[in-house]
Amino acid sequence: MASITIVLATYNEETNIRACMDSIASLADEICIVDGNSTDKTVEIVREFGAKVKVTDNLPMFHINKQKAIDMASSDWILQLDADERVTKQLAQEIRSIINSNPRENGFWIPRKNWFLGRYLMKGGQYPDYTLRLYRRGKGKLPQIDVHEQAEVDGEIGYLKEALVHIADPKFKRYLLRFNRYTSLSAKQLNDSKISYNLSSAIRYLVLSPIWWFLLTYGRHKGFMDGWQGLIFSIFSSLRFPVSYIKGFMNK
Repeated sequence: MASITIVLATYNEETNIRACMDSIASLADEICIVDGNSTDKTVEIVREFGAKVKVTDNLPMFHINKQKAIDMASSDWILQLDADERVTKQLAQEIRSIINSNPRENGFWIPRKNWFLGRYLMKGGQYPDYTLRLYRRGKGKLPQIDVHEQAEVDGEIGYLKEALVHIADPKFKRYLLRFNRYTSLSAKQLNDSKISYNLSSAIRYLVLSPIWWFLLTYGRHKGFMDGWQGLIFSIFSSLRFPVSYIKGFMNK
C-alpha cells in the first residue's frame, strides 16, 4: 500500500486545526507541520496527533513554510492542506484508492467547496475551485512567489471527483482579516514587478479591473444564485484590485 504524508504551514490556528486533524486521522501515515512560531495552542494540538513539527518564523509569503513542510515528508504521496480545510470521508477514500492503484499521474487536482458567511459558494466561479494539492513526493513543489499559486508537478496530472471542504470565512471578520493579508501581499507583488503608478495603471486597477471582475463573477458566472453571500463576495473580491493598488502606491 502507498503511504501518504499530510503537510501544513500553520500560525495561530487553534480554532481550526483540531477539526482539520480529525478529518485526516484515518488517512495520514505521517503529518508534517511547519509552524510560524504560534502564540496559541496550535503546536500543542497538532502534537496530540503525532505530527512532526518544525517551528520557525512566520513569513508573509506563507508558501515558503508550506514548502518546508513538503520537504519534511517521507511518504510516497503528499497531500497539502490549510488549517481551515477538511477532508471528507468520501475524499479520503478516493485518495487512498487512487494512490494504491499506482496511477500513471504524478499529481491530482482536487475540487474544493468554499464556505462563506453561512453557505457554500457554488456559483461565481467559486466551484469546483480546483486546487493542485495531491502529488507524488519529489514530483511536486511550490514556486513560493504568488499568494494564489498552485503547486508545480512534474508529469501527468489527473482530477479527483470528491471535494475538499474549505471553511474559509464563517464570519465576515475573518474574511476581512484574510482580505487585508492577501491585498498586502498583492501590493508587494505589484511593487516587486516595478509597476508604474500612472494614469493608465490607475484606470486599470481602480476602475476597469474591479468592474470586469464583478460582472464576470456576479453576472457571467451567476454569483447572484448564491444569494446575498454571492453579492458580498463579488463586491469584495472586485475591491481587491483597487485596494492592492492603493496599498502598493502608499508603500512604494
